[in-house]
Amino acid sequence: MSDEDRSSKTEQPTEKKIRDTVEKGNLPVSREAPILASLLAAMAFFTFQVREGAAHLLLALKSTMENPLQWELATGADAIHVLGMFAVEIGRFVMPALLLFIGGGVVASVLQNPPQVNFERIVPKASNVSPSSGFRRIFGLKGLTEFGKAMFKFIAIGVVVGSILMSGFPTMMKTMYADPVLMPELILQMAMKLLSGVSIATILLVAADIGLSRLHWKRDLMMSKQEIKDEAKQMDGDPMVKARQRQIARERVRRRMMSNVPKATLVIANPTHYAIALRYVREEGGAPVVLAKGTDLLALKIREIAEANDVPVIEDKLLARSMYDHVEIDQMIPPQFFKAVAEIIYYLYTRSGTKMGVATA
Repeated sequence: MSDEDRSSKTEQPTEKKIRDTVEKGNLPVSREAPILASLLAAMAFFTFQVREGAAHLLLALKSTMENPLQWELATGADAIHVLGMFAVEIGRFVMPALLLFIGGGVVASVLQNPPQVNFERIVPKASNVSPSSGFRRIFGLKGLTEFGKAMFKFIAIGVVVGSILMSGFPTMMKTMYADPVLMPELILQMAMKLLSGVSIATILLVAADIGLSRLHWKRDLMMSKQEIKDEAKQMDGDPMVKARQRQIARERVRRRMMSNVPKATLVIANPTHYAIALRYVREEGGAPVVLAKGTDLLALKIREIAEANDVPVIEDKLLARSMYDHVEIDQMIPPQFFKAVAEIIYYLYTRSGTKMGVATA
């Protein structure tokens, strides 16, 4: 990307841009995190497994070497059998380390980003073999960042290893004149010190690398004002987006209708196919207002809520069917239905013996 293109990208990425980028598998990843996981896995192996595993391996080799006559090596099959036994013992020693390394690498990757399957990442791209793209990768900002990380690792590891070796040099000289049996323990202690020092330096590097990788990822997603306009036009013209918006709008209207049914004065229904909830309160003025309407399952739900809240349900097939096509939610009923609805309200008034139109919650 040229400097001119970069300077025009001054806007934060939209949610759609971020979502599309994530779906393509382009996520911020620290390459140093798996290295740190490997170092920690090595420390765990040396701390909890190497002594016991090495002792078991040496015991197996010792029993074999001290009694060579117990093994027959007359044929090639005999030799393969003996080598197989050695391989099993060595595998028992090496397998925990291998599992720790694999597990550490997997955990380091999963903690950074959730796992996903994306085949687009392995599709060959011309930019990957383009000399100009390679030149920009090497001498661009990312290339300089990678060079800086490499120099930090080289210097940090050099300082840590040099410091530990210098501090342990007197002990190593004394061990040369001591019992050779003590040498493995000394080597293990030195290895643990080296791993601990390198791990501490790598933790600092990983923390900085995670922050830089996410910073570079966000910077690469920056958009120009024209890109935001083009995306908005694309979103507005996308049939799937429009359908989803209409579905969300219908769901909101449906939820609002259902919450308003308990406030209704009456429900006019065509037993199972149509239901219209009306509210009439004399003090509010005007004609009855439509709080909810629906057909089939929605009509049954309106009736169910009305009956649960003691709202009268009047069955009038012709009126319900006729009103359904001419009334709108939150609107007063049209004048042609005034007389029919007024008769129903009067009927409810005379049947209940109470004053209709008292405001309710």
